[in-house]
Amino acid sequence: MPGKKRKAESTNSSSSSSMWGSGSSQSPSSSSRRSNKQSSSSRRGGGGGAQGSGAYPYINEESASKLFDEICDEDDPNVAGMEGICKLCEQLNLDPLEDVRVLVLLHKLGANKKPAEISKEEFMTGCNKLQLDSIDKFTNFLPALDTGFMERDEFKEFYKFCFQFNRQGTHKTLDKDLVVALLKMCLNTDRITSHRLDTFCEFLETTNDASYNKITLDQWRSFLDFSQEFPDEGSLMGYDESESAWPVLIDEYVEFLEKKAKK
Repeated sequence: MPGKKRKAESTNSSSSSSMWGSGSSQSPSSSSRRSNKQSSSSRRGGGGGAQGSGAYPYINEESASKLFDEICDEDDPNVAGMEGICKLCEQLNLDPLEDVRVLVLLHKLGANKKPAEISKEEFMTGCNKLQLDSIDKFTNFLPALDTGFMERDEFKEFYKFCFQFNRQGTHKTLDKDLVVALLKMCLNTDRITSHRLDTFCEFLETTNDASYNKITLDQWRSFLDFSQEFPDEGSLMGYDESESAWPVLIDEYVEFLEKKAKK
């Protein structure tokens, strides 16, 4: 259970909208074109270069490196930002704005250093771990990206990643509109009840408390923990706000539920 009761802190006032926010309006088709790209057939070949040696023994290092070169930023060949990620999504027939498997893939590849990007080192290390070095192999790997396959602890780490990856720069919070979109994407499974998800999103969307215009990582993580400890309204009978150690956000969400039940 979280620590002592705490009110939200408006750590940053700027918009935190990396992948699903206003800053991510570009579609996969808008990814920058480069004249020196390999043809689609050469991308899918997986050939060219020895496999099973060097720093990445489980993949064809040259083929995986070429995949990254196709999605890297024009001004930095060691980083792939949102445009490049969208281009990879296009090749995998994934919707980068709606498909949670995009986030699962980035999580499994290890895109942890900075929000909204993946470095070449992370990409290559992740590809070696997952044994992926061609678009065909990535495509065949897609069924394994179902969040239903994750154990509870693994899902919690993924859930944390979803928040961190969608931050903007050094900002520590996310806009509540982005949070609502991410919650519906990440938790639209049997991890929590649909009632808990729907009512919490409704609470965020309708609250007039300006302190909740920005959501912190602690609040984000606490909602999942709370939803698993109190899965339904019956379980809330034992909820005591005066002794609660949850963030104030959760207390006010419970009050929202109580008022809603009386209507």
